Amino acid sequence: MQPELEARKRIDVLLEKSGWIIQDRQNANPKAGPGVAVREFLFDSGEADYGLFVDGKAIGAVEAKKAGTTLSSVAAQTEKYLTSLPANFSAWRNPLPFGYESTGEETFFADLRDPDARSRRVFAFHRPETLREWVQQPDTLRARLRQFPSLPAFGLRECQRLAIHNLEDSFAANRPRALIQMATGAGKTFTAITFCYRLIKFAKASRILFLVDRRSLGIQAEGEFRAYQPVDTTNKLSELYTIQHLQSNVPDNNAKVVISTIQRVYSMLRGEAQFDAANEERSSYEMGTGDQVLEAVYSRSLPPEYFDFIVIDECHRSIYKTWRQVLEYFDAFLIGLTATPSKLTFGFFNRNVVSEYSYDDSVADGVNVGYDVYRLRTQVGSAGARLEANPEYLLGKRDRQTRNVRWESMADDLTYVPQELDRSVVAVDQIRTVLRTFRDRLFTDLFPGRTVVPKTLIFAKDDSHAEDITRIAREEFGKGNEFCKKITYSAQDPQGLIKEFRNQHYPRIAVSVDMISTGTDIKPLECLLFMRDVKSPTYFEQMKGRGCRSIKLDDLKTVTQDAGPKTHFVIIDAIGVTESCKKESQPLDCKKTVPLEKLMERIIWGDRSEENLSSLASRLARLDIEATPEEQRAIQAVSGGADLSTLSHRLVHASDPDAIQERAVALASEQGRAEASEEDVRKATSALAEEATAPFNEPKLRVLLTDLRRRREQTIDEITQDELLDFSPAGAANAQSTTENFRDYIERHKDEISALQILLNRPYKHQHVSFEQIKDLADALVRENPRFEPGYLWTAYQRLTPDRVRNSNPVKVLTDLISLVRFAVNEEPVLKPYPDTCEERFEAWLAKQDGRFTEPQIEWLRLMKEHIATSLSIAETDFDLTPFMERGGAFKAHKLFGDQLQSVVNELVEALAA
Repeated sequence: MQPELEARKRIDVLLEKSGWIIQDRQNANPKAGPGVAVREFLFDSGEADYGLFVDGKAIGAVEAKKAGTTLSSVAAQTEKYLTSLPANFSAWRNPLPFGYESTGEETFFADLRDPDARSRRVFAFHRPETLREWVQQPDTLRARLRQFPSLPAFGLRECQRLAIHNLEDSFAANRPRALIQMATGAGKTFTAITFCYRLIKFAKASRILFLVDRRSLGIQAEGEFRAYQPVDTTNKLSELYTIQHLQSNVPDNNAKVVISTIQRVYSMLRGEAQFDAANEERSSYEMGTGDQVLEAVYSRSLPPEYFDFIVIDECHRSIYKTWRQVLEYFDAFLIGLTATPSKLTFGFFNRNVVSEYSYDDSVADGVNVGYDVYRLRTQVGSAGARLEANPEYLLGKRDRQTRNVRWESMADDLTYVPQELDRSVVAVDQIRTVLRTFRDRLFTDLFPGRTVVPKTLIFAKDDSHAEDITRIAREEFGKGNEFCKKITYSAQDPQGLIKEFRNQHYPRIAVSVDMISTGTDIKPLECLLFMRDVKSPTYFEQMKGRGCRSIKLDDLKTVTQDAGPKTHFVIIDAIGVTESCKKESQPLDCKKTVPLEKLMERIIWGDRSEENLSSLASRLARLDIEATPEEQRAIQAVSGGADLSTLSHRLVHASDPDAIQERAVALASEQGRAEASEEDVRKATSALAEEATAPFNEPKLRVLLTDLRRRREQTIDEITQDELLDFSPAGAANAQSTTENFRDYIERHKDEISALQILLNRPYKHQHVSFEQIKDLADALVRENPRFEPGYLWTAYQRLTPDRVRNSNPVKVLTDLISLVRFAVNEEPVLKPYPDTCEERFEAWLAKQDGRFTEPQIEWLRLMKEHIATSLSIAETDFDLTPFMERGGAFKAHKLFGDQLQSVVNELVEALAA
């Protein structure tokens, strides 16, 4: 069969599945059914492969091509057919609105009535009934998406208002996918409900699918949808529109909002009449589908056009491989909601991020609270154990399923490592030691002066481990069953237990594996105890997010009677989960050992480092939660009208790379330059920091803040915490070990690895290490130890010697590894980004030139310096790349420097050499 005929055969199948009757032109009866596709239909401009008729009237055309044909160029041919219907034919509109191009393997569709009509990929042809409905509407969905009224700010946080505004701009630009990145606790669901309401009311969306990760989150979302009160009516959303949380595989065609898990949607596409709700209780983190890709198949009851919009809640989940085809089955706009996007998430949503509201922003705004980390180590938990055989010892053997235990004499040695704990070996006293330490430090180190156990969530490795923890926790605290409860999928009525944990005095401690790890909102939670490790950085971020929610003091006191304002939450790491190389938010307060008054003094005398600004922002955010209205007014009176939240947010903004770049570009524009230079960035950084810290130049404000802080923290005993060996603020011990091992590695390999040989064994003027050698060194370091990754090393030195480290998170270029090596072996007294070193050397070199170069030449020399700082060299071919190309490329370089170009380049490389 010829390729064209094979394509038409596949297209016939697709049309028939979509409800079209296929006829030859000679025997055509356009009224044979709701939709008829006539083969080889004659338009005035030529013969189309299919003419489409609905209720006997022409409505569109299909152009068929063989498999492998790129269809983007075929749309013009289809459009010719749509605009050349013979005069004697009845049509819904003229020109015809709907055009398809298809190979049978892929299909593209365009509605010519759309503003800036653009073809889009579709899973299948739309049903005749759908085209009839669309053609009878006065305008198209994409046209209506350009007609939103202004968004009322009432009832919305600024981050929510901005997210919705930008999303509607994205819709107006006909971008098919958009991502809202918003910190946990900042109101993603409320934001989503607000824009869903506007889509239904103003864009006339037929249906919206709200996808959740598991059934319990669907129940939570349904409650929020039903309770939502639009600002422009007295009716609740559920009184205006039908909201369906799918409990069966039968959708309500009258529902405007359908809430479901993706598992159930896939079941419906497969035509399954029923779906076990138990399959919806596991999040996509736990489903274990691995590399399997689930293929979508056409469903007559759930055609691709059934939903106009799909909102994917908590879309950081690993669903874009296994479930990708299910998402792409629907001809719908896709909107992702997450606090923790991965690279895969960014890629899936075409990097169309319409909102970026970080955890640090949310803390500064008082939306969330910060956290402190304590590391709890035990001997067995750190090193495992070894028992020699002894027939007098009895070892228990417990069945994993029945938990039945039999006892037998110990005939062989028993040796196990920490990774085996609570998997193959249960060391009862290891669990007991962790829980006993937690109990003993609870009211001294963690929550001094308190007497009621704060709401605590313990993360266990599995259900069996959770069972052991629950039993031992009750014993160690001397409490009954209601005090500590296991909330896992195997528990009876887990949703009821979650509700009790959120709203009632008991339980004080909940033990879970995954069920409360993501999405579930428990605002009174003040403590997280990790007794399991987590490999996924996004999952770990979500687990931490359970504790970050802010809560009104009165609401907190209803469940924890002796609680003060929730200024922060505590993470207790009993397994090392915070020490692995994960990319997660770090505590804003990097200077906990520096008193507030000293921190402010450093800032007003010019030490406006990112870590100082971040730490001060964190302190002010906590004070903002505690401050009384009278104290807030007193602060505004001496700060130029700014309250604590505003002061905190300005400090965070001053360290925001996007804000710095925006200011730098503005500075460059004022001088007639299109791109910002390094000097512009430096000036922008300084200006933002100066503006943010200006109020603290007022002594009255510093005194007021210091007095306020002292009143709130006079019972904290950090000295005792520092003396603890087995329970202490996290970071220092691990950082010490990492930096010592790094130095040892350098000493062992300085005569073997090329980059180390050059940096450590050659005189300064001969230290010309290449970028490739630095890259080889970086690869070798990470192979040796993942903690030798440059960013991790920089953070370790920052923790140990903060006064000798410039910039707390600088590793943006690989050449910063040069600075790390030199600092590690004490060749440099201060650890600073390598580009900063190059900048200092460049200025020193330039000062010696004594008018040798013109201003245009100096501008080019600065560009060369920036290139050398990141690449360690510069070749003539580099002048044909950004940013040189925008300034005339190699031709301009030769024109400026003439025959001296190469010698100047060599001289500059020599001056800046590593």
